[in-house]
Amino acid sequence: MLLKTFGWSLAVTAIGLVAAVLYGGWEAFGVVAILAVLEISLSFDNAVVNAGILKKMNAFWQKIFLTVGVLIAVFGMRLVFPVVIVAITAKLNPIDAVHLAFADKDRYQQLVTDAHPAIAAFGGMFLLMIFLDFIFEDRDIKWLQWIERPLAKLGKVDMLSVCIALIVLLITSFTFATHAHQHGGAHIDKAQTVLISGIAGLITYMIVGGLSGFFEDRLEEEEEREHEEEEEAARTGKKKSAVLLAGQAAFFMFLYLEVLDASFSFDGVIGAFAITNDIVMMALGLGIGAMYVRSLTVYLVRQGTLDDYVYLEHGAHYAIGALAIILMVTIQYQINEVITGLVGVVLIALSFWSSVRRNRALAAAEGGTGEKAEVSSGV
Repeated sequence: MLLKTFGWSLAVTAIGLVAAVLYGGWEAFGVVAILAVLEISLSFDNAVVNAGILKKMNAFWQKIFLTVGVLIAVFGMRLVFPVVIVAITAKLNPIDAVHLAFADKDRYQQLVTDAHPAIAAFGGMFLLMIFLDFIFEDRDIKWLQWIERPLAKLGKVDMLSVCIALIVLLITSFTFATHAHQHGGAHIDKAQTVLISGIAGLITYMIVGGLSGFFEDRLEEEEEREHEEEEEAARTGKKKSAVLLAGQAAFFMFLYLEVLDASFSFDGVIGAFAITNDIVMMALGLGIGAMYVRSLTVYLVRQGTLDDYVYLEHGAHYAIGALAIILMVTIQYQINEVITGLVGVVLIALSFWSSVRRNRALAAAEGGTGEKAEVSSGV
């Protein structure tokens, strides 16, 4: 099972590391390996959230996610994306941008760094909306009940997530402009860039997420209509398969997954420049990491891990919220990538530990009394 799921990732790792040695010797080998580990650690929460969405899709669209999706993730975000943002910010055509990446690596790195405020604002707003919509939804299973119960009540207010996201964006933009003014006003125009990019991220989320939600609602309606049929199947001992997304519904969910992956990739791409400004080594390292994230997503779906450990999805969304805030903060202040990665790992580890405790408590209650007991997360 493990070999089948992670086989392609292991193959890409071997090819990527060999290519690194041929390209720049053992020093390049070390850099590529570090970049791969960095990408996996920063994107583990991405895999958990992706799994929650992917399990709703049928086998065909899961394969599309692993083929076309991988091409988009590895070549699009980890190789083409840095070149595109340099081309846009430096007002160069893509060919000249590629030439710049090889001929003047320091200048290339500077251009990508200059584009960071726009990238962070777009990705930060997109991820923030994912977190807010999750935390304001009233769920049967709650992890941090003392937080999630009152927030679920607040979530009944229409458009609350959008209002909070816009307030965060305005505060971020205003803070950026104020700081720039105090230092001579050299970056006041970038405050406008932050505002526009953040709004673009919000609009992107609302369009893609709205379309995905529309088709997901249609799926839920279909499930409700078949509820009586499922009960009948249960009484006769026949197991009815779950309704999975297909067609247009799956397409928009796939699109949502790709935009989500792109948003998660922003911090990894920018963080990679702290290790190297060589576009080849960056593409190799981040590409290897992206493959493992994809394989881990499929593994979580096939093993039913999210069903067994019910708080994992909560932990991943809290990690998304933390990453969104970190991205917004990095518009003005530098934050070490190790901190960014550890925040997500710690939150997911805590949610996993809480899930294990819940499962043990339920098993003990059922084994001791034969009755299910209500168990809190204890966090």
